[in-house]
Amino acid sequence: MAKRPAKKSFTPDARGPLNGVRVIDLSRLVAGNVLTLQLADFGAEVIKIEPPEGDTLRSWRVKGLETAWKVNSRNKKSVALDLRSDAGRAIVRELAKSAQILVESFRPGVLEDMQLAPAELHKINPKLIVVRISGWGQDGRYRHKPGFGTLIEGYSGFASMNGFADREPVLPPMYLADAIAALYGYGAVMVALREVEMNGGKGQVMDLPLFDPLFSVLGPQAANHKLTGEVKERTGSRSTNAAPRNVYQTKDGHWVCLSASTQGMAERVLVKIGRPELVKDPKFATNIDRVRNGLELDAIIGGFIAERDLATNLRFFDEAGVTIGPVYDISQIVQDDYVLEREALIEVPDEEMGELPTHPVVPRLSGTPGALRHAAPRIGEHNEAVLKPLLGAAEYDKLCQSGVISRGKKK
Repeated sequence: MAKRPAKKSFTPDARGPLNGVRVIDLSRLVAGNVLTLQLADFGAEVIKIEPPEGDTLRSWRVKGLETAWKVNSRNKKSVALDLRSDAGRAIVRELAKSAQILVESFRPGVLEDMQLAPAELHKINPKLIVVRISGWGQDGRYRHKPGFGTLIEGYSGFASMNGFADREPVLPPMYLADAIAALYGYGAVMVALREVEMNGGKGQVMDLPLFDPLFSVLGPQAANHKLTGEVKERTGSRSTNAAPRNVYQTKDGHWVCLSASTQGMAERVLVKIGRPELVKDPKFATNIDRVRNGLELDAIIGGFIAERDLATNLRFFDEAGVTIGPVYDISQIVQDDYVLEREALIEVPDEEMGELPTHPVVPRLSGTPGALRHAAPRIGEHNEAVLKPLLGAAEYDKLCQSGVISRGKKK
């Protein structure tokens, strides 16, 4: 029987290094939710403000279950408010008085229309850090354009570089632009928080478009273009920086990925596959030579790998000290010994699935680790706990009856 992922219980009273930090999350979909997940995992109190129908991320369902929500919204609290009402927006202002961070992802200008502009929020809380997520930024000619990650992945140059030269550009099969923006934003929030807490600084506004982070991780494309006048072509899994580097099919129909990005490693590959004469061959002697003749080099290495099955290839190159690994799909990842031993995949209690396979808190800190305190909330699950002390019982009940505070929907 295959080994199961480690089962982890929730620890509601666990304290993380961000304990005492309050975050108001007005965002929708992915980037904001991934950003605030990092804060929540390390102990921040993240209050997710949802519309009565819930965050749009809840609609990304598999077999009727909100798996994307479950994975990205653990450790958070849910408050369901009608922000179209003056009273709903007034509640946000009250919550912002005691918060350190506010995250939003409305179209530029919407926060201002809601009388929740950063300048107004800073009047009531000068130390508040306001994170503004959008597709294209708070200024510039595209500020009002729709900004889903798909558009950014195309516009940034990523898609034009991704795929094979004789095929169409390829978009990523996951929310790449959103995730990268979220992680950039998370780091920048920590910088801004340190300015407030350690240097006595004021709060500030973070303009976080999806475009800037993704464009930045594509590296020196503009510099290379200036030097060469060339546009980077799609090369499949080959690298234009180092060779050999590619995926190769094994005799039994599996795939491996091999990378030999240093001179020593490349020479080791050629020697170990029985072609030591290629080390001095002008077509393969240097990294530049190997990149230039990458197709021929791949044919040689691929031919060697194609004569052996997956297990034999992995053992052979591992023993040779060459960096190689299998190309896994999710059915293989969830059974992999390394993944399970490292507890890179765990199972946590879930009222609908029984156990939810997910990632643990990332990264692991030795002294002040994050923790799994509770599962992703139902819509409005924390209305009473968060809002009744803030508003008083009478006002809370009145706003519930009027629909400003919504009981939400379970699904």
